[in-house]
Amino acid sequence: MGSVVDAVNKEVTGSVQTNKKVIVIFVLGGPGSGKGTQCAMIVEHFGYTHLSAGDLLRAEIKSGSENGTMIQNMIKEGKIVPSEVTVKLLQRAMDESGNDKFLIDGFPRNEENRAAFEAVTGIVPEFVLFFDCTEEEMERRLLTRNQGREDDNIETIRKRFNVYIESSLPVIEYYNSKGKVRKINAAQPANEVFEAVKVVLNEVSA
Repeated sequence: MGSVVDAVNKEVTGSVQTNKKVIVIFVLGGPGSGKGTQCAMIVEHFGYTHLSAGDLLRAEIKSGSENGTMIQNMIKEGKIVPSEVTVKLLQRAMDESGNDKFLIDGFPRNEENRAAFEAVTGIVPEFVLFFDCTEEEMERRLLTRNQGREDDNIETIRKRFNVYIESSLPVIEYYNSKGKVRKINAAQPANEVFEAVKVVLNEVSA
């Protein structure tokens, strides 16, 4: 395990934009809550950089780097990629972006991720943008959209909901206890959801 972390450490230089305040917003919500659509609209309107931990892990594997190969082997063996590895990839992407405002999508997935992010980067998120949507509505959306995704069948969808509830909700509760959750009713049409998002994001810009 140490070797994966070491490999990432070798590739990450410096820390994130230490000379100015970095704004990080964690974006959480269940599968089908519309996070991706809203993130794209926030990027366009507010100039944030959108980072997805899952995308960064997949890109690292695809790059064929020593680090990517080790991550791939861990996933093949059914091991969980250490939180520190994912955080270092996020940190590198933040460094390389040249921006100082970030949406981190679908992360932290659990308490360990959350603690590792704050410990490694030294950054406390501005807040968590939580897209709250009923299970019935998310299920309906996922089954309707079925864009050829193998995991969009009813049984797998329900498993994904359970994983989300067990792992992500404690993170939301933790930040809620610190007054750092901005809950958005995500069951509305996307343009109405974005109106609510704009009100929250304007708090940061003010």
